[in-house]
Amino acid sequence: MRELTYIARHTVEWREAPDPKLRSDREAIVAPAAATSCDVDSAILAGHGFIDPPFALGHECVARVVDIGDAVTSVVPGELVVVPWSINCGACDNCRAGLTAHCTDVPHMAMYGAPLGGNWGGLFSDLVRVPYADAMLVPLPDGLDPVAMASASDNWSLSWRLVAPHLKARPGARVLVVARGSIGLYVCDMARALGASSVLYVDPDPEHRALARSYGASTAETIEPMRHAFDLAVEATGRVDQLALAVKSLAPEGICESAGNHFRPGELPLLDMYLTGVTLRVARDNVRNHMPDALELAASGKVAPERVVSHVLDWEQLPDALPGKHLKPVFVRDATSSAAAG
Repeated sequence: MRELTYIARHTVEWREAPDPKLRSDREAIVAPAAATSCDVDSAILAGHGFIDPPFALGHECVARVVDIGDAVTSVVPGELVVVPWSINCGACDNCRAGLTAHCTDVPHMAMYGAPLGGNWGGLFSDLVRVPYADAMLVPLPDGLDPVAMASASDNWSLSWRLVAPHLKARPGARVLVVARGSIGLYVCDMARALGASSVLYVDPDPEHRALARSYGASTAETIEPMRHAFDLAVEATGRVDQLALAVKSLAPEGICESAGNHFRPGELPLLDMYLTGVTLRVARDNVRNHMPDALELAASGKVAPERVVSHVLDWEQLPDALPGKHLKPVFVRDATSSAAAG
């Protein structure tokens, strides 16, 4: 089989690898059918990551089940499934507590798309081994477009977690979104659908701002800190100065969720945060725990994740097209959807 391999800045290529085989009766082999780039992949391709190439890339996809072990009961061959980015057993204490990104039955940080916690390959591969099929794979609900939901492995489900629990606890909250990629736009869509009283989206990209406005958000290219203006802030830029802007704009006891991958150091206004009483969470997500709820919201008709898909491209275009500057390209290799994008 082939796996798409990151080899240098702005450069990926197909490399041959052995076809994955079932190693236990709990495993599955899947074939990605609609795969997309996570916001962090763009940073990696731009040379801002902290892991030296080469390594197999990709950790967001809807896949078709090819083969399953005898003990697997939750999926069947031919079924479309969402593959979570992190490897998790579903049975250890952390997994049972919902901390699926911190599974203790695999090496720390085990994931697809980067050689962390072992080499698990990437989801831009012709075939992928899933070591805990029943724990990891989530069938794609009927009626959901696999192209629109290619990001449910990470960014879509992460975005649900960034806003949904907070809006349930604080109905009508005022939301600030400081972002550069798909996560912030998904957040705008969900925040509107889940009852935020206002959403301000900050991004220098005019096309991104136009899309945010289509979700009912107000937009700005840039802002200065807006003291006590927001109950919830979501930062997804990977820039510490933008994270500082977000926390300095919070109302007393406000909450800031940082989904940016901060590869570069910086300083936060800790005294301001202390005086305001800010809660800050900087974390990669336990996405498997949130995928069912995020997919349920997608199926509700209240949101439109398909608008964030910027391009629908053929699987064979991956080496040439992935390094380009696209908001959310989805690469397909079977007739999984009739969706089209510009």
